[in-house]
Amino acid sequence: MISPVAHQSTVFYAAFAREAELLKDDLLEEVSGLLDDPDLVRLARKALAGRAPRSVSMGRRGKIAPDQLIRSAALKHMKGWSFRELERELRGSLVYRRFTHFGGGPIPSYKTFSCDFAALGVEGTRAIHERVVQRATEEEVTRGNKLRTDTTVVESNVHYPTDSALLGDGIRVLTRTLKRVAEECKAGTVEVVDHARSTKHRLLEIHRAVKSFTETGRKRLQERYLGLLRIAKGVTRQAEKVGAKLADGTLKLSPDASAARVLCLDAQLRHFTPLVRRVIEQTQARVFGGDRHFEGKILSLFEEHTAAIRKGKPHKPTEFGRLVRVDEVESGIVSHYEVQDGNPSDSAAFVPAVEEHKKTFGHAPRRVTADRGFYSASNVRAAEQAGVKRVAVPGRGRLSEARAANQKERWFQRAMRWHAGVEARIATLKHRFGMLRAFYKGDKGFKRFVGWSVIAQNLVSIARAKARRKATTNDYQVKRAA
Repeated sequence: MISPVAHQSTVFYAAFAREAELLKDDLLEEVSGLLDDPDLVRLARKALAGRAPRSVSMGRRGKIAPDQLIRSAALKHMKGWSFRELERELRGSLVYRRFTHFGGGPIPSYKTFSCDFAALGVEGTRAIHERVVQRATEEEVTRGNKLRTDTTVVESNVHYPTDSALLGDGIRVLTRTLKRVAEECKAGTVEVVDHARSTKHRLLEIHRAVKSFTETGRKRLQERYLGLLRIAKGVTRQAEKVGAKLADGTLKLSPDASAARVLCLDAQLRHFTPLVRRVIEQTQARVFGGDRHFEGKILSLFEEHTAAIRKGKPHKPTEFGRLVRVDEVESGIVSHYEVQDGNPSDSAAFVPAVEEHKKTFGHAPRRVTADRGFYSASNVRAAEQAGVKRVAVPGRGRLSEARAANQKERWFQRAMRWHAGVEARIATLKHRFGMLRAFYKGDKGFKRFVGWSVIAQNLVSIARAKARRKATTNDYQVKRAA
């Protein structure tokens, strides 16, 4: 059952509630006013209600109410905390308790926060972001007259994907799952050999051999990989056999075996075994066949959606994560974000950015800017046909005389100077709101993490814009009274 929004204060907290209200954070006070929106609470309630068919009216009352969930998620990403840090800070701060509406009530554990945040889902997070952008329009913080767009790489929470490390991960995960299956079976049904020690030795030997670039060193490297592949193939074959027996029901389980636990272990085997088999194939193709462009290459067993992206950075030539498009309008509001698949060209993302802007604000922007990676003659024509008056995207290669003269005009130069601010916005999202690396698990978790980083940034931008407007108004009134 979903907890109500009205929270009853405890006797202990009521004794000093008035004094606690004097402890204020100016930024959080402004953000709190934005989060008092009933539509945001309704979206959170809808997301929580989707966990079970009748969770609205049946079952135990949840530990986190919809308004508390929205505020806790915003606070977590505004501060860049983990779930454990969120629990610890809420327990020890009256300011954060007031902001999240927990007051003197009990603070849920970090596990509860993690599960309830996941209930928001990708679509729920996107709906909340759209409502926050709508609030920015209602507060007259932005009108959507200008648009600048760019792409950036958000890293997945993975280690550097070497073949040896991926094989070691596969051996470790499958061995651990097989051991848990053996615990649910009768004694002697599944015999599992722990190869952790020999796997560690093979990994160290590969690490030493890879430093040599001679022919002898290359042969030694292949020999060490053969030893590691032999272990990985053996564990994978056993996992496939056990998985097949679990599927047809021929595996002898103990009388006190948990059916739910066995189903969960079976799902893990069916998920990881094909991935490890693919890692074995791509390792053989690269080490013994020299194929560095293996189709469908796996870069992580745990974040299999991760892609290898090259953006031409000298200090980081290859990044492992996802490409994210960021669309920004006036006052630092990110009107739209899109997590893309693979490593598509930037030019393919220009027209969708204009179309999304029209859906959000109901009209095309007057001015659109982007870097030269977004340029194509068809993109410029499509934007002008969509209603954009001025398209400031520098061309590539040798330009015609008309195009070169167009790029030297004053409005074009001013638009490009304004476009440079999108780099600062992306840096703020990454280093201030944690979008440098996504720590939520899976493809859906990745998209939720990016979405909430953008939501937190937008809330802070709206709050600061309102504070600046209020300060300007006060100064004007003082000067007028004087």
